[in-house]
Amino acid sequence: MRKLFIGSILLLSIHASFAQSFMHGAGITAIGSTTGEGISSDVGLGWGFTYAPRFNFYETKTLSVSVGIPLSVGISAITSTTYSQYGITEDGSIGFVFNAPLIISLNMGRGSSKWNREKFGYFFGAGFSFYHGDFLTDNYNTNTSTYTNSYSTNTYGPAGNAGVRFGVGRKHRNIEVRLSYMKGVNENKPNIFAIAGLFNF
Repeated sequence: MRKLFIGSILLLSIHASFAQSFMHGAGITAIGSTTGEGISSDVGLGWGFTYAPRFNFYETKTLSVSVGIPLSVGISAITSTTYSQYGITEDGSIGFVFNAPLIISLNMGRGSSKWNREKFGYFFGAGFSFYHGDFLTDNYNTNTSTYTNSYSTNTYGPAGNAGVRFGVGRKHRNIEVRLSYMKGVNENKPNIFAIAGLFNF
């Protein structure tokens, strides 16, 4: 009896360990950023599209552990403020943004797997992210009578996210609200925040 019990536990553990599935969702996102210290600073706000594929490498009836890459692309508007002895200079710009984090997450309840039918779920995770912002600044040069001073930036650093999921229909489909944060560690060390609304298939 004891051997049968131990064997059953091992069989269930192996089944859970190798129960794997691919899941994904898509939706819209709002991205905010702050960069710069001291005499200059930038504040940005953007809108875009997010596609969030993930692979569950560990699953049970109530939870899963996954690795995912929630990709976001969009358009941003940024305001740059510079303080100097001549006063305050403000510039505005628009540009393209791209955010690609690699996140390991713990998923609970609805949306944790294709077999979970609970009405509510939640998740949180951490990882590493790459962020690109292509800011096209319109500054008028009186000497050449042209607009100049466009620039772009790439940054990377630790990232994390958390959110909730609400069941839709009888299957595993759900609506997700996700909050995320990234801290750039190079150049001007930006802080990047995002909130996204997704529909998970």
